[in-house]
Amino acid sequence: MYLKSIVMQGFKSFANKIDLEFHDGITGIVGPNGSGKSNVADAVRWVLGEQSAKQLRGGNMQDVIFSGTESRRPLGFASVAITFDNTDHALNSDAAEVTVSRRLYRSGESEYRLNGRTCRLRDINEMFFDTGIGKEGYSIIGQGQIDKILSGKPDDRRELFDEAAGIVKYKRRKAASVKKLESEEQNLVRVTDLLSELARQKGPLEKQAEAAEEYLRLRDEMREVDITLFCRDSERIETQLKETRDNLAIAEGHQEEVSQAFERTRSEYDRIEAELEAAEQAIQEARDAKAQHLLLKQQTENEVSVLQEQIRASLRNNELYEERMGAIDTDILRRQEICGQSETEKAELEQNLKSLRSRRDTGADELAALQKQIDLLTRGSEQSRSDTIALLNQRTAIKEKLQRYDTMLEQIDIRKAEITSERLRHKNEVTRQKELCASLEDEQNRLQQESDARQKLLEETEEKLAAMKADLDERGRQMEIGQSAWHRESSRLESLRNLAERYEGYGNSIKRVMSQREDNPGIHGVVAELIHTEQSYETAIETALGGSLQNIVTDNENTAKYLIEYLKKGHYGRATFLPLTAVRKGNVFTNENVLGEKGVIGLASSLVECERIYNGIVESLLGRTVVVDHIDHAIAIGRKYHHSIRMVTLEGELLNPGGSMTGGAFRSNSNLLGRAREIQELEKSVRMLKQDMTRMQDEIEELRKHRSSLREQEHALSEELQKLSLKQNTVRVNLEAARSQSTQLEDASMRLRRETAEIEQQITEITDSRKGVTEELAVSQTEESRLTAAVSEAARSLEELRAGEERARTAHGKVMLEYSSMKQKAAFLEEKIQSSLHEIERLEEEKKSLVRNIAEEHEESAAKEASIRQLESQIRTYTEQIGQGTAEIEALTEQKQQMNQSHRTFFEQRDALSEERNRAGVLPPECPDRAAE
Repeated sequence: MYLKSIVMQGFKSFANKIDLEFHDGITGIVGPNGSGKSNVADAVRWVLGEQSAKQLRGGNMQDVIFSGTESRRPLGFASVAITFDNTDHALNSDAAEVTVSRRLYRSGESEYRLNGRTCRLRDINEMFFDTGIGKEGYSIIGQGQIDKILSGKPDDRRELFDEAAGIVKYKRRKAASVKKLESEEQNLVRVTDLLSELARQKGPLEKQAEAAEEYLRLRDEMREVDITLFCRDSERIETQLKETRDNLAIAEGHQEEVSQAFERTRSEYDRIEAELEAAEQAIQEARDAKAQHLLLKQQTENEVSVLQEQIRASLRNNELYEERMGAIDTDILRRQEICGQSETEKAELEQNLKSLRSRRDTGADELAALQKQIDLLTRGSEQSRSDTIALLNQRTAIKEKLQRYDTMLEQIDIRKAEITSERLRHKNEVTRQKELCASLEDEQNRLQQESDARQKLLEETEEKLAAMKADLDERGRQMEIGQSAWHRESSRLESLRNLAERYEGYGNSIKRVMSQREDNPGIHGVVAELIHTEQSYETAIETALGGSLQNIVTDNENTAKYLIEYLKKGHYGRATFLPLTAVRKGNVFTNENVLGEKGVIGLASSLVECERIYNGIVESLLGRTVVVDHIDHAIAIGRKYHHSIRMVTLEGELLNPGGSMTGGAFRSNSNLLGRAREIQELEKSVRMLKQDMTRMQDEIEELRKHRSSLREQEHALSEELQKLSLKQNTVRVNLEAARSQSTQLEDASMRLRRETAEIEQQITEITDSRKGVTEELAVSQTEESRLTAAVSEAARSLEELRAGEERARTAHGKVMLEYSSMKQKAAFLEEKIQSSLHEIERLEEEKKSLVRNIAEEHEESAAKEASIRQLESQIRTYTEQIGQGTAEIEALTEQKQQMNQSHRTFFEQRDALSEERNRAGVLPPECPDRAAE
């Protein structure tokens, strides 16, 4: 047994589906910190049943579901599946592979699967007992667990030793057995208590039973007395009924007269109501008009108040404008005085600046002339000095050249001999490398052809594996769907079988009787399990039978009598028995014409199937009940045959003779009649599903075997390709090295030929250069003497000029300082004058704006006063209209009161008719309450 694969999707950091496959040998998962290595171990621990979120490094179990990133939405579930190779059957399973999977949804729902089938966590734990595999097993050791094991308690370490020794399974089974024994002991104690309590209650219960029997005897006597009284009361009621019918005929004639008078009164009442409603509407319209005029008057008065307030605000604004204009005139005069003073100071500064500017220009010219002479002498002296240094350097270089030329000639002779020897050696090496390249190229072509053939086979194998994987996935999905359906149908079948065995849905007395079926062969069964019908007729037949569905069929009257005694003794209730020897076919249905009516399906007894022995019971229970398709046809048939036929519809409505109808929502959840049919259908469905799952399991196993062989073939081809790739790389490296070596040798030979030609050229050039350098040495010595004398003369003249320059620079600096000070002062005065002028202009503009504002305020005030006069005229008009509306309302109200007074006599008459009609036993039709009149 070994781990074959781990498939994860949505678990922690594994958002996409990841399939990790492991082969024989040791496999390690490596990666940097944070890459998810520990999440793989957590996934294995989780799928094997870990229930602690803390052990999985989370706060709650939903933390294992991928929670999303900035670019990806969270997932709604986490799923992990782990597959073990079980060819050695180390696990308690016949399958060659064992796959355990676990899935958790964000809603909290979780499920475990074992080889695709839903299972319990307990099943998984029991499978891995004594294998070392499991959430607590020693095969999974997480971060920090080694230290925990070493420093833990002896009892904790003992669990690991027990797991390794293979005794955990037996210890757990022992603990479970001990727990069951303890539970059974407690049950025995409770049973003993019950028996002692029942023994104590036996005496009082016997007395109560005797009292109950006396009660039943007295009840039967009372029933006979009740029947006698009922017959006497029936005769008395017949006499009273005849008298009542005579009185009813008289009352009906009187009631007809009262009704006609009441209808005439009602018509008069409607006319009065219309008049009152018209009067009320006129009053309401007058009130609405008055309210509208009041609203318009109030709005107009508000507008007048607003205009008056705006006029007062304009007067206050004019006063503020006048004050501001006086302040502006004062500020303009003050700023004009400041401008005059500043102009005078500016004129004086201009005269002083003109004198200083002349002195500044003269000093600058003198200083520039001295600096020019100094610059010329400095450059001449520097040039001479540089020329001297250059001559000395040149002389040194010339001497070095002579020595270098001599050394170069010696080295060139040595190099010529080395080049000749090296050219010879390169020629032989080039020939050998070309032969080696040719052989390596042939080997490379052979290996490439072999590698292409293997690669083609590998690609074909991978395509087959991919197609097989898709086929396996699809079959696995179908298998999972089939297993779910099988489990669902099996659970439903088992549930129905349990219900049928326990007779759920039947009365307690029926259950008690049927529990005696094995001991009493005379019990044939209840009617519901002895008859069968099509599913479309089940509702109709079950409704037609009603409580008879639970009647018990026995072989004879003695069996029925025995069972009745059994129910009496145990106080288990009552039941109806149908002895085959006593129950006979009922009256034959004689009205054959009904069966030809529209919508009639047939007699209920003809739609039921049963054994021949029960035909009499079926005819007795259903032989006079007609099944109709729906209630409309049933009602029509009932009317036609004067409600003398018992009918039932397919939806369960029941029409009894005499005209009574029973119907509504059919709430029979037990479906006693269709239970056997449903069990047969489920058994057939379960068998078919089981066959399909077995077939699909065989096909999947065959595909897995084929997949294993293909994987082995793929593994072999991969190894061969790796070996061929290694050989190709070796040949390619050797070939590239040989080609590179050959190219280097050819380049070296070419370089040596060029170097030989260059050496010959260098010898000629060195000889010519040596003659020229000797002549340059003599000229350099003569030029050096001349340059030394010129440098001494220039230094003396330069010293005199620099002293004159310093004196001129000092005088010029004083003049520049005084000039700058006066210029800054003049700039300040100019800025002050401009600022004052700008402020004067701004004040003039503000004064003009104030004048315009005063004029506009005067115009607006005049317009608002005119509006006020117009609005006051409207207010007077609205006041007059309000007075007229008030008078009109008062007149209409008085008119309405007069109408009410004139019709009061009519209302009293109507009430008298209504009371007389009520005394006649007929309620008057609805009319408005008197209080509303």
